[in-house]
Amino acid sequence: MQQSQNNKIVKTKTGLYQFLLLPIVMLVVMCFYCCSNGKSKSQTIEHVNTEETQSIKNGFEVFKGTNIAHWLSQSDRRGSQRISFFTKADVKKIAELGFDHIRLPIDEEQMWDENGNRHQDAFSLMEKCVEWCIESELKVIVDLHILRSHHFNAEEKPLWTDPAEQEKFFDLWRDLSKTLNKFSNDDVAYELMNEAVADDHQTWNALLTKAFDAIRALEKNRTIVIGSNRWQSVDTFDALRVPSDDKNILLSFHFYEPFLLSHYAARWTYLKGYNGPVKYPGVILTQNEFDKLPESIKSQVKDWVGVEFTKTSLLKMWQQPIKKAQKLGLPLYCGEFGIISNAPETDGLNWYKDMIQLFEETGIGHANWNYKSDNFGLINSNETKNEALIKIITGKS
Repeated sequence: MQQSQNNKIVKTKTGLYQFLLLPIVMLVVMCFYCCSNGKSKSQTIEHVNTEETQSIKNGFEVFKGTNIAHWLSQSDRRGSQRISFFTKADVKKIAELGFDHIRLPIDEEQMWDENGNRHQDAFSLMEKCVEWCIESELKVIVDLHILRSHHFNAEEKPLWTDPAEQEKFFDLWRDLSKTLNKFSNDDVAYELMNEAVADDHQTWNALLTKAFDAIRALEKNRTIVIGSNRWQSVDTFDALRVPSDDKNILLSFHFYEPFLLSHYAARWTYLKGYNGPVKYPGVILTQNEFDKLPESIKSQVKDWVGVEFTKTSLLKMWQQPIKKAQKLGLPLYCGEFGIISNAPETDGLNWYKDMIQLFEETGIGHANWNYKSDNFGLINSNETKNEALIKIITGKS
């Protein structure tokens, strides 16, 4: 009887201890779970550009920049109009806004005549621009944007089939090097060509290699910027063949997804007739919204119905270039991104916020498209500022 009573006492004490201990155990488990799984997204996203890759061997390093579009590229301005469109004062503004570099698009037809002779006035502007940038501690990526034999949106591109045009392309870089090679490798980089669009990836890879070798024969340590075939798309990066054993390479992709938002009603695209609903983040075009559209426009936007875009899905789309850069130990750069100015403002600004957060969280260098224009600009052609956009991209106004 006494032993039975003692057993009851022991069991009672054990139960009491278990009762008191259970909440403590649960609390410890919850704390561990929160610490291991409750991190912010910025903590869980892996940095792409590490200390090893971001500082290229020659010291050329860029993070936040802007494109100087419609000056020496994609513009009919000449003479005094071209001179006044972009000046030393603009470079100072860019530096004051906290940018560390510019991407400078140049077109063959602005820089050379059809026989390959220089337009000296254009070369002078390019050279002055680089000097202004160095004075303001900005780095420069000189981007050969459009060739007479290759426009990224043209149906006919002789560059891919005419050996003479290919050799001319290499000669353009040889000539550019004669002017630009005096600038430090720390300050100036060369982008081989903007948004190559070949019928197959290997055609671009082969031409890329020859152009790369042509520059390397003259400049052993210059940073060369290269991207994948078909508009430097994230979807084609797996097919990009990168020259081996060369650490002075900057891998570049362009990003305008979702296109329905980034090129909303853009007159040069298949979306030129669309001015219907669009949303970001979330489902960009719902079935209900689609059903209410005029029949004449439905075929243009049917592929967007029910597709969701969020910060998470944008990062997922970047995985091909991210993995390529990590595998090769090279830095990664987004040379163009942007939303057309007439897109729904709130959705466009939401997209920009997510993009800038992703660049900061991954360490990917970037340059918005663009600095000054009425379509995508931080500043409009009449010099008015897009204050909300400037604040998101630069943190300043």
